[in-house]
Amino acid sequence: MAAAGVYGTAMVVLVVVRDPLAAFLALVPAGAAWIAVIASTNTAVQLFLPGWVRARGLAAYQMVLFGSQAVGALVWGLVAEYSGLAITFLLAAAALLAGAALLRLWPLFDVRGFNPDPSVHWPEPNLAIDPEPDVGPVLVTTTYTVAPEREQEFLKAMRAVRLSRLRTGAIWWELYRDGETANRFVEAYTVLSWDEHLRQHHGRLTGTDAAIERRARALADSPPQVRHLFPADPSG
Repeated sequence: MAAAGVYGTAMVVLVVVRDPLAAFLALVPAGAAWIAVIASTNTAVQLFLPGWVRARGLAAYQMVLFGSQAVGALVWGLVAEYSGLAITFLLAAAALLAGAALLRLWPLFDVRGFNPDPSVHWPEPNLAIDPEPDVGPVLVTTTYTVAPEREQEFLKAMRAVRLSRLRTGAIWWELYRDGETANRFVEAYTVLSWDEHLRQHHGRLTGTDAAIERRARALADSPPQVRHLFPADPSG
């Protein structure tokens, strides 16, 4: 917010004040604000992303960053073509300051509590078959028994579990209530292959994922039961 305020003010000074010295003095804090935002954002993204997805996350971040600059250059160039340079700078400054003000209502995602350190806390699957790595899709179910007085808190905790599963490789997730057994819930999610699920076991989970699961499992009456379901006819 501070950097946007400084940069927006500098843009106004550049077209309102005719003194070259004043323009120079305005550009110095504007450049500092630009560098501060780029440096802090780059650092935050690298610290936030888990190791297994860091390269892809940084690629997406930089594509959005530099792509937005390219699109913005085109848009503001067209505005300047028809409205003039001074009006364009004032409009850009107003948009920048308005965006900074909206951070109070629409803040950036807070990642200070996120722990990206790898966590290998899932037990090894105890299977009666030896599936091929590429067999799939694989359906994983986890059965919880939850007392009625903890049900709402459990449902809230499972919303975070859903996001954890989808972050680490699930392509579909749902939570079901057992119609025949009171207070029993079944979490079900699908991964594309057995190898993809093993990647969840051995490298994709983080300290934050472990904490999310502990909150949900602590609300169950007994340890949840996990099952792995494979296609009955992989060739079909």
